[in-house]
Amino acid sequence: MEDQKPILEVNELNTTFHRNGRALPAVRDVSLSVARGEVLGLVGESGSGKSVTLRSIIGLARRYGDVTGQVRWKGSDLVAMPDRVLRHIQGREIAMIFQEPMTSLNPLLTVGLQLEESLLANTDLQRKARHDRAVEMLDLVGIPSAAQRLKDYPHQFSGGMRQRVMIAIALAANPKLLLADEPTTALDVTIQAQILDLILRLAQDMDMGVVLVTHDLGVVAQTCDNLAVMYAGRIVEQGPVRDVLRAPGHPYTVGLMRSVPENLPPRTPLYSVPGVPPSLDALPTGCAFAPRCSSCIEPCLQDRPALTLITDRRQVACFNPVTNAKGNVA
Repeated sequence: MEDQKPILEVNELNTTFHRNGRALPAVRDVSLSVARGEVLGLVGESGSGKSVTLRSIIGLARRYGDVTGQVRWKGSDLVAMPDRVLRHIQGREIAMIFQEPMTSLNPLLTVGLQLEESLLANTDLQRKARHDRAVEMLDLVGIPSAAQRLKDYPHQFSGGMRQRVMIAIALAANPKLLLADEPTTALDVTIQAQILDLILRLAQDMDMGVVLVTHDLGVVAQTCDNLAVMYAGRIVEQGPVRDVLRAPGHPYTVGLMRSVPENLPPRTPLYSVPGVPPSLDALPTGCAFAPRCSSCIEPCLQDRPALTLITDRRQVACFNPVTNAKGNVA
């Protein structure tokens, strides 16, 4: 991935919502990039800003809040792009898989009609070609008897099959970037593995970049090339997934990894990061993680640490990063 030029570059992305006259910063100064064929993992607790980041990239968040910064795509800035122009990119060049397929799919329409709706909006295919493409996509994502299942409604599919339908709709127009917002939520482990394998295989076959939002660090370790850790709307650590998971530099990343149960004796209490994430309308003055951090020092309470390079490809936003036995930043 080092030799490839990014197809997506996000620079200083900020998304602010407003409630009762108060500004609620949901995404703050987020910068990231994705290359063709690369899978970028985006992790963090609920409310850390992962889903809002995806919606801000594709232009959905600006319906409800203020989005600033740059999202560079094929030489254009999606943030500054008018809605009528952006609609030609949404679904056609950049596609998104939402968290819960049962609420994303229309229960009153057959999956075939919903697939063909996407093809009508995002391709120049004629009616018969759209039908053939819909059958092809259902078959591609592993749904048996694809031609017959086009006539079925979402409630006639299992949870895993509905998620496959969502993937088929997202990929029907051969996008170059896929934003996957927790595509395996609420699925059992076996189906989760199948869905992730499917996304990875299609990403390689279609030379497509992927941003994968998940809570599961095990999923990240198995599927992602690079990793970005979010907390309170900011990226606090990012870099190659193996480097970050082998030697995390931010105390929050360490806490997330300690929260993963692994080789524990029976009845051993599970670890959880102390405290709770801050509310958007009550963010601390300095580092947002300071009230929960055992490594907090005086500067953490006063100033917000910048995301700083610690190696060629590793970045950490911390005044007191975790060190290894040699005293170097992990």
